[in-house]
Amino acid sequence: MFKFIKGHLESITGIEIYPMISLLIFFIFFVVLFYWVITAKKDYIAAVSHIPLDNQNETQI
Repeated sequence: MFKFIKGHLESITGIEIYPMISLLIFFIFFVVLFYWVITAKKDYIAAVSHIPLDNQNETQI
């Protein structure tokens, strides 16, 4: 099955740019995510980490 897909993709002209674009998008996304994690304020991280444990806003049935 891979030979069929590979053969089909090799026949398309200009397809070689798409793997580079997807790698670039992947790399940029994780660099931005890493930057956001490093620069996030500790107060915000602490507040967000307690959201699942905060039961004051939910009504008990």
